[in-house]
Amino acid sequence: MLRRFCAPLFPLLFLLSEAPSKAAASVIPTTDCGTRPVVDDIATGTRIIGGHDAQLGGWPWQVSLQLYRFGQGYVHVCGGSLINHNSVLTAAHCMKEWTVASFWRALVGMHHVSRHHIHTRKSRIRAIIMHSKFNKATFENDIALFKLMESIRFNEYIQPICLPDAPVALSDETPCFITGWGYTTEKGRERDVLQEVQVDVIPVSICNKHDWYAGMVKKYMLCAGSENGGVDACQGDSGGPLACYSPDATRYYLIGIGSFGLGCGRPRLPGVYVQTAAYRKWIKSQAILFDKATTMKTPYVLFVTAGWILFCNFL
Repeated sequence: MLRRFCAPLFPLLFLLSEAPSKAAASVIPTTDCGTRPVVDDIATGTRIIGGHDAQLGGWPWQVSLQLYRFGQGYVHVCGGSLINHNSVLTAAHCMKEWTVASFWRALVGMHHVSRHHIHTRKSRIRAIIMHSKFNKATFENDIALFKLMESIRFNEYIQPICLPDAPVALSDETPCFITGWGYTTEKGRERDVLQEVQVDVIPVSICNKHDWYAGMVKKYMLCAGSENGGVDACQGDSGGPLACYSPDATRYYLIGIGSFGLGCGRPRLPGVYVQTAAYRKWIKSQAILFDKATTMKTPYVLFVTAGWILFCNFL
């Protein structure tokens, strides 16, 4: 059974107000990104579903996207990746009917779900921008941008991750990792402490074989996990980063965004991820357009209907 589900169209409204201007070049950092200041070496992880506890500050771009639920307060729903001071990349299917930005918040620099450290920063959500061609049936273009109300200041525990300019050639020796607070088994529960695990990026030609995904992996998707299972993302990890380390650049790149999978940790059914390199132009254009809009000086609050946007979530 697919572990991600989707729901209907909804109009997106966003607020235009006076805000500090920003240079377009700073929308997506190209050099000051993808580093882990508090970690001395490349991460290594036990190759089991859910992995093991990550080091505090080990993945400084990891974001917890949390939804307010009556009677419960804010609960973790999806992961995300910080790409600049006010933008988080995640999966489009993470919203479902919860499309009002004010119901959401983002926590950056979080390690434990309920025990926030001095490094943890919270931000309300200004707007949710989803790819206009997201397909809820096939999960094509499963990408969304959360714009934060507050500008996040970077430090040793909070850093943006780099975005690749073009598809990255990954070898068997390329260290790639997934992180999140999701389930550690298919019928398990979410973890309180951020988990990390190393994964293999599996060629689509293999992943689409008839006894694997049988053609379900479309253009601009990739597979990561293990042929034999036991290494995977699960419910609660959606939207989170697939981060790969480049020894030449000595930094991490956001290679993929957690999208869908059949079950969790099953043999020949690894996690499927959005290939972020294919969406760099979309990411930059959306961030620039929105930032330009929010820097307009208006003497009053103005609401603009941006169009019909499709939002999704998993149950």
